[in-house]
Amino acid sequence: MTALHELGAAEIARRVRARELRAEDVTQACLQRIRALDPRLGAFLLVLDQAALARAREIDVTTARGGDPGPLAGVPVALKDVLDCEGIPTTCGSRLLQGYRPPFSATAVRRLEQSGAVILGKTNMDEFAMGSSTENSAFQKTRNPWDLERVPGGSSGGSAVAVAAGLAPLAFGTDTGGSVRQPAALCGVVGVKPTYGRVSRYGLVAFGSSLDQIGPLARNVEDAALALSVVSGHDPADATSSSRPVPDFLGALRAPDARRRVGVPWSFLEQGVDPGSLRLFREALRALEGLGATIIDVSLPALPHAIAAYYLVATAEASSNLARFDGVRYGMRAGETRDLQALYGRTRDQGFGPEVKRRILLGTFALASGYYDAYYLRAQKTRQLIREDYERAFLACDVIATPTSPSTAFRLGEKTDDPLQMYLADIFTVPANLAGLPAVSVPCGLSSGLPVGLQLVAPPFEEAPMLALAHAYEATAGPRPRPPL
Repeated sequence: MTALHELGAAEIARRVRARELRAEDVTQACLQRIRALDPRLGAFLLVLDQAALARAREIDVTTARGGDPGPLAGVPVALKDVLDCEGIPTTCGSRLLQGYRPPFSATAVRRLEQSGAVILGKTNMDEFAMGSSTENSAFQKTRNPWDLERVPGGSSGGSAVAVAAGLAPLAFGTDTGGSVRQPAALCGVVGVKPTYGRVSRYGLVAFGSSLDQIGPLARNVEDAALALSVVSGHDPADATSSSRPVPDFLGALRAPDARRRVGVPWSFLEQGVDPGSLRLFREALRALEGLGATIIDVSLPALPHAIAAYYLVATAEASSNLARFDGVRYGMRAGETRDLQALYGRTRDQGFGPEVKRRILLGTFALASGYYDAYYLRAQKTRQLIREDYERAFLACDVIATPTSPSTAFRLGEKTDDPLQMYLADIFTVPANLAGLPAVSVPCGLSSGLPVGLQLVAPPFEEAPMLALAHAYEATAGPRPRPPL
């Protein structure tokens, strides 16, 4: 018999609605799992034990009376601590926001609650979502459940670990340059970055406003599709959210068409991918061919410049967005200072960590008079070239496949003294953010006992066929191995 903490989100919701399972029992099983394992893993910054159980009991009462709590009825969900929940601390993994309790909830969080989800708590992350390993958190290290001496990826590392280790069947993170997909790959779960504008950013503490997207991490593609369907759709509170109708993501999985043209930018993959990851990627392509897909070579000539462009655009936007944290309106405040300018400086010096300071300085420099045209403007032009490369490639193919990450999870501390090597961990994920495209990472096997992810990137708002192909591939791969906990 499958343990409650091992059930997927879709199965939990179905059984809770059918009154075959109590939401309280599922929530209790997850909370027990968190108490048993999280002291070693460090996935959660805050666990809402009593609130979660109370919410689960409400759902059980609703179903007992013949009501339908919603498509995520009784599903425990973990939230990256960059998503605002009314009255619950939001730290963004930073000391600067200690004690801050937002007066409202993010639109995505409200939609989850309205769909019957049970919020378990807030997960650890790189400070202000700046990092690829979750080592930049001001509060604790998060460890990969496949090897406790390795990173889980970042910046949504806590959410990925929560799902991979069975602490929660579903979690949400944010993806600015790969921060959902990269930790999903390194922890062996599914992670989805939607098209820019598909999911409202209202209530998400901004890092890069033209890049950020909220996305689910789940044990399988079906659960990810269900979660994405709940949070997607137009929001009047977010001027950048799309008014396009949300398709039936789950329906697309039930009638998949695997006879797709899959483009592979082989020239971009020639260097930097470790042999084990490349071998599993090739095996995944053969599996897609077995499903009826056609593999073709595509050219994306501007992609080698994506990392440089990203780390100018993202840091410039971070410099602007993080200027709001001044020690006056919310969060921590430095002690007595001689004037307002000194208060700003001392608060930010004490509150921000080294990586956040590095990115603010880089972004401020890129926007400075005399450097704007040479750096920020050139990065935006490169971004447009990347977008155009994808547009041309999608004339010849339906999706583009790459490894999600150039390597498996690296050891804790291995790259902390070399920021450039850390940034290169996102080499296959940042292009989709620059172009505003949807992408999914799905597990494609183990290399030396560590998970590897297959990434599929689709044209704008084509999440449904992208998820359908990922689902079809997932079915050929058989049962997903679990971490040795």
